[in-house]
Amino acid sequence: MTPTLRLTDAPTARQREAILHPLVQFNLARTGRADDYRPLAVLLHHPDTQAVIGGLWAGSYFAHVYIEMLFIPEALRRGGIGRQLMATAEQEARRRGCIGIWVDTFSFQARGFYEKLGYTVFGAIEDYPPGHSRFFLKKTLSGQADEHV
Repeated sequence: MTPTLRLTDAPTARQREAILHPLVQFNLARTGRADDYRPLAVLLHHPDTQAVIGGLWAGSYFAHVYIEMLFIPEALRRGGIGRQLMATAEQEARRRGCIGIWVDTFSFQARGFYEKLGYTVFGAIEDYPPGHSRFFLKKTLSGQADEHV
């Protein structure tokens, strides 16, 4: 069999599943773990409208949490909300039995913020985007979930 290659910038959910399902089966055969992905979000709501205005978007998988996105509106930054978002995510990660948490950020974003919270750089891509760098940071989680955030 000689497969054909077809590039698309509009893949369907069904096409994604055609790749995801055998990948999950491969991972299960090698790790003994099923697809244990669970989404995790800590949302910031506007006090009057209750519209989502920011927050943290993540997921747990293979006993780790990956923080995909974290956004705080400019006017609310430097007031401790970021620390609260991260503490809440870490608490939930521990509750889920996770042993680690990781995130990526750019040189023009929040590397120092994560490092102040105990995260360490484990990788970087230079000149991504050109003139900047992308950093990958991790933190080992230990102990039980905190009682208070």
